[in-house]
Amino acid sequence: MAAGARDALAYCSRNFSPYQHRQLRILEFPRYQAFAQSFANTVPFSEAIGFIANVNDKDPEDLNYPYYVTAHEVAHQWWAHQVIGGNVQGSTLMAEAMAEYSALMVLRQHNGPAAMARFLKYDMNRYLTGRAFERKKEVPLALVENQQYIHYAKGSVVMYGLQDAMGEATLNGALKKYVAAVAFQGPPYTNSPEFIGYLRRAAPDSLQPYLTDAFERITLFDNRVTAATAKKLPDGRYQVDFTVKSAKFYADSLGNQRPADQTRDALPIAVLAALGPDKKPVPPLLLVKRHLHAGDNQLRFVVNRKPAAVAVDPDHLIIDRQLDDNTKDLKL
Repeated sequence: MAAGARDALAYCSRNFSPYQHRQLRILEFPRYQAFAQSFANTVPFSEAIGFIANVNDKDPEDLNYPYYVTAHEVAHQWWAHQVIGGNVQGSTLMAEAMAEYSALMVLRQHNGPAAMARFLKYDMNRYLTGRAFERKKEVPLALVENQQYIHYAKGSVVMYGLQDAMGEATLNGALKKYVAAVAFQGPPYTNSPEFIGYLRRAAPDSLQPYLTDAFERITLFDNRVTAATAKKLPDGRYQVDFTVKSAKFYADSLGNQRPADQTRDALPIAVLAALGPDKKPVPPLLLVKRHLHAGDNQLRFVVNRKPAAVAVDPDHLIIDRQLDDNTKDLKL
């Protein structure tokens, strides 16, 4: 917890604005409730979700959730304390989604980029499950109505994907300008169109449709690796051939879907290496972005080392209706 608080304070102070207090306190309370919350310079934290957790950082299957929860709550000292959205649709985008994004970036510095796919897959599944059980209507992220599966789960995936597309420094530069403009303001408070406006001004023309899809529409992909082969070449390298079946949809508030144009979307494609002896994630042998058309896409790459699998969107940066068919193992 101390490490999560320290790292989140450093990251948010460096990238967004100075911290507004002289201290930060984490207060334990008994496990009759299981939550953490952020007040001015104080984070009440249940022993049920942190103080008695037994986390092994050396185990790649063990999520360090006390570190992550602490970073999220500390990030609220900026997102919901300095930046306060009005009581309108979309306001929790600037509170919960931004606290999630900040915590993810802190976690990435702590665990390394290769470890982030597991956290993003968890959030992606939270979003997909939440929308499946929605009892009223799903709305775009820009109009979220305190729906946790949207502002927490979808928001974290969208914002993390945006920093991958824009670059962390460019995105955080836009966020820093936004905080400087709206921090500690009185009414009328900021709103999601103003927030998204700062992102649009920082993004190149090529990413404007991406921002529309991410924030103003309900956008879903259905990407699947349907076939994959590899062979060793005479020069010792490996040729990898695989097929990605791709589709993109827009959904309405009731879940009805219609096909969408995907010619402008650059999707991550990867050739993966085998896990290391400690079973920790390793960087891919190849990671590129490709414009895929609807239907089957035939891909071929040559890599220098023996491949273990191929994948479309291996880090789960894109909202995909089914995550378990994005990767296929290779046999040599």
